[in-house]
Amino acid sequence: MDPESASTDQAMLEALRLRRGELRESMGALERAMAAPAEAGRSRWGQRVHVALVELSGDVREHIEITEGADGLYRDVLKTSPRLSGAVNRLMSEHRVIQSHVDDLMARLQTPGGAEDVDTIRDLGTALISVLLRHRQRGSDLVFEAYEVDIGGET
Repeated sequence: MDPESASTDQAMLEALRLRRGELRESMGALERAMAAPAEAGRSRWGQRVHVALVELSGDVREHIEITEGADGLYRDVLKTSPRLSGAVNRLMSEHRVIQSHVDDLMARLQTPGGAEDVDTIRDLGTALISVLLRHRQRGSDLVFEAYEVDIGGET
């Protein structure tokens, strides 16, 4: 690998590492917002969850752009390691599922109702976080397979 290409890969991986950390932070913010007591004020609880979900939604969009974009990770992986096309396709498919979860939660938060809605939102939010956790794990595996680099993402 030529030095310029290695430098480009390093810059891309560092940007990915930072975005991973931001995504993990917004996942934690959503989890904390959902765990807050709704009985203390449903409107306030719903607003807090909505704010956390808006942040998470933005981080998901950025994640999709940095991975699927014209100069994104997946394009580079497919160029350098075509054998990983199945993993790349799976991750791209998961992006659609994740976006669907986010959109569904956003819609439900627009018209909050009774206690059953709080439970439903918590269930859906927990499912979203679970899907994101598994997606991040598979993404980390892909990067390691392609570059032999552990991108972490907790910093």
